[in-house]
Amino acid sequence: MNLGELKDKILSVNEQEVKLYFVTRALKPGMSKSNKARDKYLFVVYQIDCNKEIREYLHAATCSQIDKTVKKNFDMIEYDILTDDTEHLFTYPIKNKVFSFSDVVTNQLQKIPQKVNSIAELVSREEELWAYCVEFTCGNSEDKIFTFRKILPSKVGVDEKAKGWFRAKFDTQSKQLSLLKEETVNLDEQIDCVFYDDTFYVLKKVYFEQIIGLQEEFKEKAKEIAAEMINSGSFIGGDKLNELIEKKPSIHKKLIKVGKLGGYKNITAQSIKSMKKICTKYGDTLPISGGKLSIDTEEQLDVILKALGDYYKIGEISGKAYGTFAGKELQKVN
Repeated sequence: MNLGELKDKILSVNEQEVKLYFVTRALKPGMSKSNKARDKYLFVVYQIDCNKEIREYLHAATCSQIDKTVKKNFDMIEYDILTDDTEHLFTYPIKNKVFSFSDVVTNQLQKIPQKVNSIAELVSREEELWAYCVEFTCGNSEDKIFTFRKILPSKVGVDEKAKGWFRAKFDTQSKQLSLLKEETVNLDEQIDCVFYDDTFYVLKKVYFEQIIGLQEEFKEKAKEIAAEMINSGSFIGGDKLNELIEKKPSIHKKLIKVGKLGGYKNITAQSIKSMKKICTKYGDTLPISGGKLSIDTEEQLDVILKALGDYYKIGEISGKAYGTFAGKELQKVN
């Protein structure tokens, strides 16, 4: 199934077959924030009624957003954490993958979720309002497409006057400004991912990674690799490395690539010399102190990760140099 075919299926859906759900996230009983991300969270789906106007809006906005992506004519490839997301449409099959969010699509949305009557009812729970989901039933009750959008805290308004400010609306009939006391949630035109037939189609890579919990897993893995790097004895600046992991999510994926290659485990004086030569060739200065790789700044860490992550590449055909952490290793054919 491609995205264009999914759009056609959604176009054929009557607005009465459009449903809106909210997904919340909370720590499982007995779990702490130090537990691994894939084990510690519980996601719960809630259905909320919406009127004909909202259903029509969600239907039209979904078709419009998918159509915009289809017209970009992206190549569709299986999800890779480092592949450039500006030139591809990613698919993420859930088969053989273990993550907490899978219960949302494989179990809860296949049943009739609990219904809530207000946004305040959700916010008052010890659960984080995490995402909203739109269901499109195509033809028969078994054929369903789901779209997801991450909900940011700023997109929800419940009793905001208590926070030191208040919302107001202008009544076009009375020509007056008045307090807006209703609960609000922003349902924008964007879509982060589409789920159909056990596969996610990823439109917004970063938000998709947030929704299903990959970002937190990346951080945990980055910390493990950083600890191994520091314990190897070939690096100076472990505190700075850990500080940057906390501040800069973009570093996480680069560390994962470094971990996958494993070159940091066997650093020698000769390998440092070779890395320095390559970095210098492309205008980068490899930071070295006392024969070890030294991390004092984010810029220095960036060069080290480039060296260890095979960032510098040469095209076999063109002979041109490229800089990217992405890339799939190829095997030579005898």
